[in-house]
Formats: sequence, structure tokens, C-alpha cells
Amino acid sequence: MAKKKQQQAAGTPAIVALTAAGVPFTTHAYEHDPAHPSYGEEAAEALGVSPAQVFKTLVAEVDGALTVAVVPVSGSLDLKALAVALGGKRAVMADPAAAERTTGYVRGGISPLGQRKRLRTVLDASAGDHATICVSAGRRGLEVELSPTALAALTSATLAPIARP
Repeated sequence: MAKKKQQQAAGTPAIVALTAAGVPFTTHAYEHDPAHPSYGEEAAEALGVSPAQVFKTLVAEVDGALTVAVVPVSGSLDLKALAVALGGKRAVMADPAAAERTTGYVRGGISPLGQRKRLRTVLDASAGDHATICVSAGRRGLEVELSPTALAALTSATLAPIARP
């Protein structure tokens, strides 16, 4: 990855979970701009990587149960595909306050790792197109790079095509 910026980022629950699991990862810190219109696009720009390799963590409700969807920044979540991936009937975006309260993270910094309450997770199948992907490390301005296989294993994720361009 171009312009890698590594820093020790001990402290976030995501980093603690990765360290405890012994999974290889790299942290990338950047100066978060509160005026930027998209957290994910900001991360891709700051890291100098394709938005297809940076994944955003979204919290949705599938048949009333909170669920995590991890999709590339270059696309958007297909709620119908998310419901199908989990054998559900209906999916809607979760209330942001409920997402923050349940995961223990703030919007724009929600990580699929180290959440306060472990939620069912679906990782978009396009993650497999990359040797490594970046996801939030648990706060705005901090990303973690790891293999999609490791992310799927640590979150017990279902892999499914849940993103649309």
C-alpha cells in the first residue's frame, strides 16, 4: 500500500482483540477531518488505496436483530441481499444510537472487531479479491489492515455478495 503510516494503536478493543488472537495486522493512522463527507472515502484517500480495498462497517437490523455488514467504501449495502444472506425477510439500517450503544464504538469508527456485544456479521464477498483489506480499528482516523480470511474468522462472518456499486 502506498503511503503507509504505521503507528502503535494500543487501546482500542479492535486492536486488543487482534493482538489477543495473534493475527498479523498493520495499523494506519491519519488525521481525521470532521468536515469530510464520507468516513470511508476519507480513509481511502488518506491511505492512498482504492476505495474497493477499504471496507466500512454498517449496522443494520435483519428481522429485528442487529447485524453487522462489512462492505467496500466504493459501494453501498444492498439491504435485500443482506437479509437473504442471513435467511431473513427484511433488513433496514439500524438506529445510529443503537449501533453505537451495542458496538461500543462511535459512528465513523465502528469496527467489526472487538465490539461490546458480538453481532452476526456478513462480509461482502468482494473482500476475497484482495490480499488485505482495511477496516476501522475502532476510532475515526485509525484503520487496521488484515487479510479478509482473518477478519472473517475472527468475526465468524458469513461471506456473501451484499454490496452494490
